[in-house]
Amino acid sequence: MVALLKTNERILSLNARALQYTNHVNSKQAAQVANNKLTTKKKLQKAGLPTPRLFAIIKNRSELKKFKWTKLPPSFVVKPNNASGGGGIIVVFGRNRKGNWVKADRTEVFIPDLRHHILDIIDGNFSRNNVPDMAFFEQRVKNHSDLKKYCVKGIPDIRVLVYNYIPVMAELRLPTEESGGRANLHAGGIGAGIDLGTGQTTTAIHHGRLIDTLPNHPARLKLKDITIPYWSDILLTAVKTAQATDLGFAGVDIAIDRDDGPLVLEINARPGLAIQLANMAPLLTRLRRVEGLIIKKPERAVQLAVNLFSHDSEANAQPLSGRPVLGIEESVQIISADGHPHPALAKVDTGAYRTAIDKKLAKELGINKLVVDQKSFRAALGQETRPIVNASFQLRNQLIKTQVALTDRSHMNYPMIIGRRDLKNFLVDPAKTPTNKKP
Repeated sequence: MVALLKTNERILSLNARALQYTNHVNSKQAAQVANNKLTTKKKLQKAGLPTPRLFAIIKNRSELKKFKWTKLPPSFVVKPNNASGGGGIIVVFGRNRKGNWVKADRTEVFIPDLRHHILDIIDGNFSRNNVPDMAFFEQRVKNHSDLKKYCVKGIPDIRVLVYNYIPVMAELRLPTEESGGRANLHAGGIGAGIDLGTGQTTTAIHHGRLIDTLPNHPARLKLKDITIPYWSDILLTAVKTAQATDLGFAGVDIAIDRDDGPLVLEINARPGLAIQLANMAPLLTRLRRVEGLIIKKPERAVQLAVNLFSHDSEANAQPLSGRPVLGIEESVQIISADGHPHPALAKVDTGAYRTAIDKKLAKELGINKLVVDQKSFRAALGQETRPIVNASFQLRNQLIKTQVALTDRSHMNYPMIIGRRDLKNFLVDPAKTPTNKKP
């Protein structure tokens, strides 16, 4: 327990630095898009990404006065366009036997109530800085059967933090009686960290404290090892959402509808950092591991996230051996001839003795001129002579000074392989093999 408390303190101490680290990433224009739910929905739909269906928009008092309430379906959600933290949202679950709309607790909802609420939205009572706003009606997401038993009066969602268009952390957010059915941690919801590799929950928090079971539930349901349906699709959707909205750092909120599968609810340009406590892991460390990497294909970004941030043997092996555990794919910083770091993806290859770098990349970095030797290697077409140059690169915060071979890797997935000559201070876990080797 003491260790957990110390971890909490360490994570909280990193919040300010993590915010400072990410605040400069998003442009003002991209943040404005994220703050506008309707603009976000339009961009995502244009990119072919799934969102809840839009039923109607009310922009002003005149449109509210003329609105045809009979065109609304039996169930729907009313939302302000520019609110945050779940404020101003009303969820209508359906109709009762009398034909009246009802909420999850069976409280009836009448047109005058909705009209008054929408007036509050239009007047800006829920918007940022209390500026005039718009209201809209959209599809109510229906609970997926695998997650329904963990929720009270609402639906859960999955928040995925995406940095540099790579998933770095995720949590399952569960609504409670206290939160009024909203999956919002500040309102009393539950956050459960998710292993990016397996899609299963790990540790859970409620009001910043670790919990093991669902509060006030007679069956005392455990919050660990909940399997998230559509996990690969959710990670892929989160990456594509960040790309479609040009947000370098984003919290993508995704719900799983029982019929339609994953749907993007919204995207946050400044997501809260309590997700670190739910995962018992500092965010800043993960951000630094993917900073500067250029991953164009969303599938590759997901693959890299799974390899880097899966809660596998790394958690146990490193404390025992004192050595970091590498997967077969690692991010590195190659030091150029003038001393500047260059980010790259490298393959860890214990079958190769010497580290090798693509000769074109070496030329760009100016290290191709640092030749110290020429050696003969066995290649696909026979023996091949390759230049050996002095080089340095950073791997897991360790600076490695070595001699590398230069070769043509333009047709390979990785511009660099790290041979066992430079792996003396590390352990290698072959279980982190990528599932898709295409770049």
